[in-house]
Amino acid sequence: MSTLLKIDVSPRGEHSISRKLSNHFATEWQSNHVGGKIITRDLATTKIPYVDLPWIAGAFTAPEQQTGDHKAALKLSDELIEELLAADEVVISTPMYNFNVPAVLKAWIDHIVRLNKTFGFGTQGLKGFVKGTKVTIVIASGSEYTAGSPMEAYNVQGPYLRVVLGFIGITDITIVHAGGTNRVAQGQVTAPAFLEQFAHEVDLAASK
Repeated sequence: MSTLLKIDVSPRGEHSISRKLSNHFATEWQSNHVGGKIITRDLATTKIPYVDLPWIAGAFTAPEQQTGDHKAALKLSDELIEELLAADEVVISTPMYNFNVPAVLKAWIDHIVRLNKTFGFGTQGLKGFVKGTKVTIVIASGSEYTAGSPMEAYNVQGPYLRVVLGFIGITDITIVHAGGTNRVAQGQVTAPAFLEQFAHEVDLAASK
């Protein structure tokens, strides 16, 4: 049975463009994976602390030597990593904030990029442990940042996500960039009409 980990970031709930496209992805994925399991992690409602000293100390201490404080600091990290490793596919829906990822998504990344859990170093150097996982990233942004657009060079988010996920072994990555949501906010286009522009791209990603 296939498992999809659905990670939603936007705090805008039902008004979120990225969430709507992620929901569309999940529906299409389910139709292509009958009996498949979907696990949802809502980062807008999950309280994810920033990495602190007990977390760092615990992450770099052998498990048998970890204190109670270390284990408490790493509890959520362990849970998030377990979710990721159990998934065959992942869909991440996120807005773009100031050309990059929202702070809560960065916090999630900091918890799942962890030495000896999702990556390590051996005789041949760096090795990512998250192999065979497909990831689709749905990015909603107010302006257009796609290739050839005047704002393309400002898009730090897409390249960053490819690099950091690749670091832990994930290389099968599809990015659907829903740029231009300002047109919806300004009433220049309806939300359904805007979403329809990206439906086929999302369907293709969900059916791979």
